[in-house]
Formats: sequence, C-alpha cells, structure tokens
Amino acid sequence: MDEMEEELKCPVCGSFFREPIILPCSHNICLACARNILVQTPDAESPQSSRASGSGVSDYDYLDLDKMSLYSEADSGYGSYGGFVSAPTTPCQKSPNGVRVFPPAVLQPPSQHHLLGHPGSLPPIPRNSCLTCPQCHRSLILDERGLRGFAKNRVLEGVVDRYQQSKTAALKCQLCEKSPKEATVMCEQCDVFYCDPCRLRCHPPRGPLAKHRLVPPAQGRISRRTSPRKISTCTEHELENLSMYCVQCKMPVCYQCLEEGKHGTHEVKALGAMWKLHKGQLSQALNILSDRATEAKEFLVQLRNMVQHIQPTDGPGRPLLVTSGWGTLKENGVEFEACLVAQCDALIDALNRRKAQLLTRVNNEHEHKLKVVRDQISHCTVKLRQTTGLMEYCLEVIKENDPSGFLQISDALIRRVHMTEGQWGKGTLTPRMTSDFDLTLDSGPLLQTIHQLDFIQMKVPSAPMLQLEECCTINNSATLSWKQPPLSTIAVDGYILELDDGNGGQFREVYVGTETICTVDGLHYNSTYMSRVKAFNASGVGQYSKTLAMQTSEIAWFTFDPASAHPDIILSNDNLTVTCNSYDDRVVMGNSGFSRGVHYWEITVDRYDNHPDPAFGVARGDVLKDVMLGKDDKAWAMYVDNNRSWFMHNNSHTNRTDGGVNEEATVGVLLDFTRGVLIFLINDEQQGPVAFEGIEGIYYPAVSLNRNVQRVYYLSLEFYMGRTLQNTMINLGLQNACDEAIYQLGLDMEDLEEMEEDAGLGNGGLGRLAGGCCWLTRTGSLLNLGGCCPHQREEAVHH
Repeated sequence: MDEMEEELKCPVCGSFFREPIILPCSHNICLACARNILVQTPDAESPQSSRASGSGVSDYDYLDLDKMSLYSEADSGYGSYGGFVSAPTTPCQKSPNGVRVFPPAVLQPPSQHHLLGHPGSLPPIPRNSCLTCPQCHRSLILDERGLRGFAKNRVLEGVVDRYQQSKTAALKCQLCEKSPKEATVMCEQCDVFYCDPCRLRCHPPRGPLAKHRLVPPAQGRISRRTSPRKISTCTEHELENLSMYCVQCKMPVCYQCLEEGKHGTHEVKALGAMWKLHKGQLSQALNILSDRATEAKEFLVQLRNMVQHIQPTDGPGRPLLVTSGWGTLKENGVEFEACLVAQCDALIDALNRRKAQLLTRVNNEHEHKLKVVRDQISHCTVKLRQTTGLMEYCLEVIKENDPSGFLQISDALIRRVHMTEGQWGKGTLTPRMTSDFDLTLDSGPLLQTIHQLDFIQMKVPSAPMLQLEECCTINNSATLSWKQPPLSTIAVDGYILELDDGNGGQFREVYVGTETICTVDGLHYNSTYMSRVKAFNASGVGQYSKTLAMQTSEIAWFTFDPASAHPDIILSNDNLTVTCNSYDDRVVMGNSGFSRGVHYWEITVDRYDNHPDPAFGVARGDVLKDVMLGKDDKAWAMYVDNNRSWFMHNNSHTNRTDGGVNEEATVGVLLDFTRGVLIFLINDEQQGPVAFEGIEGIYYPAVSLNRNVQRVYYLSLEFYMGRTLQNTMINLGLQNACDEAIYQLGLDMEDLEEMEEDAGLGNGGLGRLAGGCCWLTRTGSLLNLGGCCPHQREEAVHH
C-alpha cells in the first residue's frame, strides 16, 4: 500500500489530507489549505471585468491559463500552483510538493455574535473570494456559503485514517496481566485481541466460542474502528439527508433540492442503486487497469534484462550467442570490444587508426542503448507507481459504506482510472531499443583494403511478423501478409511461406521470393490450413513466425472464369451467363477447383437453336479449349442434343441415353469425391447410370458450346445436407464431452455416427434437394429471413 501514499497527500501542504473537501474539478484539498490559498478579489469586480479594464498587469490573467489541463493532467498529486496575488510583492512559500502556497489573507476578526452563535465554526470568508485548484489551475469564485459550499470527502478521510492505522505499532494482547504480548488474532464477536496463550486459555475453540470468527489483528483493528455509516447531509440544506442522485449534475441531492425545482428536468435515481452501479463501473475499470499494470511489471523485467545484456562486465570474454525473446544477442558490451581489440591487434600498424574509430562507434552505440533503456525504465516505473497507488486508493474507496460520499468522487475516479489505463496504450509497453549489437568485424581483407574496413552483418534474419489484419481467406484461396520486426536492421534476401495439407499433415513450401504478401489458390474447401513464414539471407535461414490457422470457405461457389476461357467465349451477367460467337465448340471453365467433398451445380439452357450438342462436365486445368469437352483425356463430360445424350472422355462415347435438352432445360452436375463418381441430371432426373467412377484429384466445372446455345450457370453449389450429428457437436464445441460420455456408456461414437442416414432425397430429387438448400442459404444471407444459415454467405441461386 506504500504506492497509495501519494494519493492520500494534499497537493498544497504535502501532508495527509485533513478534512478534505471536493472541488468542482474533482480534485481534493485540505480545508485549512483551502483557506490559506484563498484570494480576495476587489468588491463588485469579477476576474472577467478586471481583464476587460485594460490594465497593464492583471492579477486574474492566470484564470484562463491551461484550463484544458483539467482533463489532460495526470492526477498524481504533483503540480504547480499559480493562484492570484493581491500585490506584485506578496510573498509566497513552497509546500513539500513544490506547490506555491500564498499566506492567508488578513481577514477581519469574526464578530462576537458569530463566535457565540456558532461555537467551533470557521471565521467567515470575505465576499468575492477566489480559489484556484493547485493541480489543474481551474479557478472559481466562492458564493456566500464560502468553503462550506464544497462537499467533504468523507471517503478519502476514511481511507487516510485506515492507512495511518495500518502504519502504527503492533497491537498487544488485552488479557495479559503483565507485559502484554503481541496479539495474534482478534475475535470479532468478543471484540478482544488475544495472544496465542490467552486465546487457548480464554477463548477455546469449542462450545459456543467455536462459532466465533477470528481474524488477523490488522484486519480486526480496521473493522473495529470502522465507524457506522454516516448520514450525509446536503451542502445547501444542512438539515436534509442526501437520498437521491442527479444523473445530469452527477451529485447526490436531497428531497428539498427536488422540491425547489433545481433538478426538476434532470434524471434522478435512488442513491443506493447509483452507489452499486458506480462501484461496479469502478471495479470493472480497475480490472482493465490491473491488467495494464501486470503488463507493465513484466515489461520492466524485460527492460532490466536488456540492461544486463548491454551492461559491460569485468574482464574480457569471448563472443557469446544468446537467444531470448528479444532476439539473438551476439558480442555484447565488453565481450564485443574484446573481440574487436583482439582482431585489431593482429593487424599491422596501419589498422590502428581504423581500430580507434570502430571502438568509438561501439562505445557510442553501447551508451546510447543504455541511456534509452534506462530512461524508459525510469518513465515506466514512475507511471507504474502512480497506477498502483491509484488502484490501491480506489480499492479502499470501494470498501467505504457511505453511498453519498462514494458518489461524490466516483465519477472522477472512474475518469481517472480510464485516463490512466489509456496512458498504457499502444507503444507504451514496447521497447524503444533492441539489445542486439548487429555488428561483426570482418578481419579478412588484405592490407590495401584496410581503409575500407567496416562492420558487416553476419546474422540470420529475425522471425517475420504476420500482419493479421491483412490475412484472409476467400472461397478456397488464402492470402497471407507479413513484415520484419520493427527494430530489426538485419538484411533479408527473401521469404519462404509454408502451409500444411489442411489436415494436420506435414508443412510444404508454397512460395519463395522477396514479396511480403502471397495468395495461395486451389486449397480444399471447409479445411483449416496452418501457415508460417521465415526469412533468409546469405548467413542462413531465420526462425519461423508464429503459426496462423486459416479456415477456407465451408461452402464452395464459383463463376465462369474469363481468364481461362477461349477467346470466342462471351461472358455476361457477372460471369454467370456464357455464349459463343463461333460455330465451333469452345470450352469455358469455372474459377474454382474441387478435390474433395460433394458438389452439385446446375446450368440452364436459355437459348437452343438448330439442335447443337452442348457438353457439360468437369476438366483439368490444362484441358483443350478449342474442341468439344471430352475430346481429350483432360475432361469428363456429357454431351446432349434434343433427343439423347452420351458420356465422353478421351473421345470415347459411352452410355447413349434417351432424353435431351431444349430451351429452359436444366442440366445438373453431381461431383461426389466421397464415392469418386460423377453423375449428370436433366430437369432433376438422373440421366443414365453413373457417368464416371474413380474420380480423384482437382477438377474444375466446365462446359463447351457454340453460337447456337446460351447457358446460365446457377450458383447452387454444394453441399447435400448430409449427416449432421458430428457437425453439430463440432459447431457446439461438445465433441470431446460427447465422446467421453458415450465411452462411459460402453459405446463408440464413430459407430453411432455411421448409423445416421444421409439427408438425401431419392426418386430423382437430388437436384431439387441441393437447389432448395442453396436457395434457403442465399435467402438467409441476402434477406436474413429467420436466420437461415447466415454464416454461409457465398452461395447464390437464381431460382
């Protein structure tokens, strides 16, 4: 609690607060100190009118100085007071805190009637008295009530009292007859302090006494002296108790204040309710500030470790390689100098002048690093001490049981806590200097090149930092971005990006180059890829960055790809509609490839003239674009006219099936990697048997057509709803718990999952099932109707 002591001292006298009062700016000051710094203004003249008079020297010019500092000054109890002076020669004195304190003004002695009528009261305050806060320099004119118009800070007074009690001598046992021993416990029910022998003799832990609560002496002293809740009275109506709280004015009020209409249009709430609300807000703000203080303590430890790395030690040493969270430290302090001197001494006399220059550079770098780190340690230590003191003070304030007294200062404390927390913001807990000496002397050059002797870098690069705000996944592509650490000065020749297989497998290199951003295409859908990057230079390869998990889209989608289409292909409708200006067949593919899962999409024939043979299916990325789909070994397709269809691969025609297409016909393609099959449908009816089996690898949706056909692709992409038990457990985060529960019942979760039926429809309804699911998904994402799959945003249908 020692750090809290600064919060408990008056900024004027430097001693613990005595009868503290709350100024309108939320700062506190002793009542006696407030009387000492009062300044009397001329009668019937305000500071504003005095400035308007145009006098050469105004005693009130300070009123407007830095009033914005009310919210920008840190309320640490330190500051300078520049109040009014009655004359240029008025002497002043300094308080222990460095605050200028003016001597009390010469006041008229109080009248006999005043002394007799109000024994013990303060002498009257002269009219037009002015008071300036010694911390924020905000000035105000006192009204006829004088200092009595300021509320007393009973909470601060109680905290000061408890703090002073905790510093007193140890308590003695109250039952020892001769030379009382130091008390070890206090009984809250008996209200007696005991040493260990007296406790065993007079307060045995049995019978009715067994239910008594024994506490440490310090805690018992505080609870013993804690006064009952005081009934707070209004500063304007001294006979009225404070019972309500004005939200707009942020102050407790009495019923008479409400009856007089002073707060008639304001929101007024019960005192107890606001007391609990503000205590909760202060506690919540303290939790955040406590986390900042913990980070600051850890940061100070790191800074002190940096000083140890930079600080020279006695005696020469050999070059040292140290690896820590701050990077790789090589040749630090005197060890670096010793290595440098040993190399320079081995050279001929021509090296001496250059050696002196190099040593100077090392010393300057060393001193600069120490100065920067020590300055940051000092700055952070002061801020941490102030933060800890504020936290301890706030915790003591929360213990108070006086609602009105608490609410008088709670708003100011909450603001201070938020302001202090903000001061620990971005950059405060970041080292301003690295402990690395990125210099190594190269002693290999010949004598004729001695004048070119200089330091060169011989270290591998630091681990790159992933820029999470620029990393993202779109469909089945992942984009990663990275950069070198801010304090790193090591040259980098390039970077290596690695990804796993999306299933927890081995990492593999996917990019090597100098760019700091890379997009990887063709990944699996609904998969989590682990990614990492490392840098390299002539000295070797550095450490890996942190590993980043990238989740690809759960639902696949695609459009026709103009980049891979034949030049005769014409795309429109956001690449969803395709036509051709050639009488020969031309191929166009989708912009996404599939390698696992179950995928279904549909294509509608908008125009069908002269009975052409359009083809539908899948293809590899290097399929021929100027022949019908299926003519080469890179495509698997169904071509169809108005009466019948055939399956074709590598120019082999199979499975002639009756039933063709016409205008407005719909062709569906089902690509099922789980069974390794490709199936075609026309108008929701399966066309022929399974077209192709043994499907594996990466396939792109593809079609071929000529100028007699126009097709529209409907983005009704995967999936069949399929089995939902396992997906539901994963999404709810219950898979491990369910596995354990099923295991305890003697069952196997995998067996239960295999018993679930697929949510597919028979009798030729597969196309309608997939199209309907995608329609619901797209409706939910566009119109947000009933929350239908809002997380699947990428599917779209034109049904």
